[in-house]
Amino acid sequence: MIAVLGRRGADFAAAEDAVQDALIEAVRVWPHDRPRDPQGWLITVAWRKFLDAARADTSRRQREELARAEPPPPPEPGTAVDDTLQLYFLCAHPSLTPASAVALTLRAVGGLTTRQIAQAYLVPEATMAQRISRAKRTVSGIRLNQPGDLTTVLRVLYLVFNEGYSGNVDLAAEAIRLTRQLAVMTKHEEAAGLLALMLLHHARRPARTRPDCSLVPLAEQDRGRWDTRLIAEGVDVLQAALARDRLGEFQAQAAIAALHADSRTAEETDWVQIVEWYDELVRLTGSPVARLNRAVAVGEADGPRAGLAALADLDPTLPRHPAAAAYLHERAGDPVTAARLYADAARAASNLPERDHLTRQAARLNAQLRG
Repeated sequence: MIAVLGRRGADFAAAEDAVQDALIEAVRVWPHDRPRDPQGWLITVAWRKFLDAARADTSRRQREELARAEPPPPPEPGTAVDDTLQLYFLCAHPSLTPASAVALTLRAVGGLTTRQIAQAYLVPEATMAQRISRAKRTVSGIRLNQPGDLTTVLRVLYLVFNEGYSGNVDLAAEAIRLTRQLAVMTKHEEAAGLLALMLLHHARRPARTRPDCSLVPLAEQDRGRWDTRLIAEGVDVLQAALARDRLGEFQAQAAIAALHADSRTAEETDWVQIVEWYDELVRLTGSPVARLNRAVAVGEADGPRAGLAALADLDPTLPRHPAAAAYLHERAGDPVTAARLYADAARAASNLPERDHLTRQAARLNAQLRG
């Protein structure tokens, strides 16, 4: 809907406001008078809302005259054309920094809350709210007819998938759908790498939770429940991308996921090769999250003491740092420290299933210590 209004001349902020007004109107009207063509109804109402707002704004007299001279288009039927991916590109506008473009797109198109976006970027919620507000002001009044760059769009899709992977299945599936389109459209190796990464992670989803919705760690998952069709597709997509010999961060992450998927049991995991891929990922990104995950992999490949030594170089306030340290301390034979760190990690967890899992780990070790 925002994309349609944008093509008709509405700037981003005005289009977003009009769409929200149309959705509110739908909530009011549809329970007793549902339209035959919901999408066409919403677009028509949103356009009228936009025109009403334009006429009421005395600072936009020129647009008001244009609106009077050109009557609104007739109601159009719902179209099968998917505007969502196009809107991702439009939100990654050249006038925005990549970080601001990602934040704006996640909020306006991905449907994530400001808090969720802030957690993904490891910044305070207030900081992210200011960033999104500045981005809206920057594109206010700009015709969104200059698409942004592919790297920014890939970053947005990656964050949308991560948010869906930890909770909302539809959000993860939507990210996969759009990334499929993007990989076919661009033939870019990193788009293919991101698609492979999503497929390989999504293949493990059925085994990630128990019937009571509690989390199952990777080492304890029933690998017979993994979706082998998605794994095979992900590996094929990844191999084709790696063959182009232009390695990027998403290909490196997908290679790590493929090594996990290739192991019939947790004990057979090739941790040495996983550490090598994490070295590549750290070289490409310098990401503290990648360094954290590398430390855990080092602990598996070379022993928990080596993992703790790698972890010591990282900021202890990094999300999931206490959980990683707890796991490595437990493996190193220090259940007292591990129990304390699991409890710390539980208090800092960003979602309920993760918090409950970490709380159970702390309780398990405390029970063993009392026994």
